[in-house]
Amino acid sequence: MPRTDLPLDELPDYTAAATAPADFDDFWAATLAEAARYDQPAVAIPHRSRLTTLDVFDVSFPGFGGHPVKAWLLLPRRRSGRLPCVVRFPGYGGGRGSPLRALEYASCGYADLVMDVRGQGTNTAATGDTPDAEYSPHPHRPGFMTKGVLDPRHYYYRRVITDAVRAVAAARTFDSVDPDRVAVAGASQGGGLAVAAAALAPDVAAVVADVPFLSHFRRATEIASAGPYLEIAEYLAAHRDSADRVFATLAYADALNFASRASAPASFSAAGMDPITPPSTCYAVYNAYAGPKRMRLWEFNGHEAGDAFGSAENLGFLAEHLG
Repeated sequence: MPRTDLPLDELPDYTAAATAPADFDDFWAATLAEAARYDQPAVAIPHRSRLTTLDVFDVSFPGFGGHPVKAWLLLPRRRSGRLPCVVRFPGYGGGRGSPLRALEYASCGYADLVMDVRGQGTNTAATGDTPDAEYSPHPHRPGFMTKGVLDPRHYYYRRVITDAVRAVAAARTFDSVDPDRVAVAGASQGGGLAVAAAALAPDVAAVVADVPFLSHFRRATEIASAGPYLEIAEYLAAHRDSADRVFATLAYADALNFASRASAPASFSAAGMDPITPPSTCYAVYNAYAGPKRMRLWEFNGHEAGDAFGSAENLGFLAEHLG
């Protein structure tokens, strides 16, 4: 796979101007205040998994609009006291999947809340159980990137980002979780959601954002050669006069604009040959991030980035910040 982005030695210095609209903070404050009105407690029902060292719970919590959002909660069976928790968000197209695919964090002693992504979950490796109950009033390309993209109030990722923030709040309500040691984590779409949640959820303890998607939308749409950013380019190829309106909406969901509002210690990664989340877009978010941070560049990898090697590094980072 050839390199299609900046030379590697230019990536660490790549920055991008923030695109946050003037009402960005008010928009999200109002959105989250509305969501907080639906204050029904999260429900966790024991789930028979045949695992012998972990306990699994089928969770439902109120997300955007009070819509029920599913998740898995995995806990070490032998535990005492409250545990640090990792709230995880899936990649694009994926849902919470099977709990049998989410073993590493709970196996290392953490509580692990794996959030479903509304409307997604047709990935055969990560199916989903949460519908997107919100109406989108405009035509859109197949997929999720342009669903409601002509109006930030109706944009799909307004709902998903709100769900992510409510997932952090839900995790803190469980008796097994230490509410002061909750981290957010994900790769690709999950990485972008982790940055957004860190900016919007109070006092997140740590952030893991691998090859973050939903990042620096304008550049990503212009140079990505595969993956969901192409949905935006294809939409604009048909709706030739909508670019300003589309990117104005996308600015409300751009990790680039959330990054400067987050302060928790963060671990980022990028991949030098990634056609889906070009490395310069990941570095733009990393360099805008306001908290303590580190970046790992996987020079010869694509969107899989560090894979198991990266997981080992992430576990070390979380052990440092969560205990």
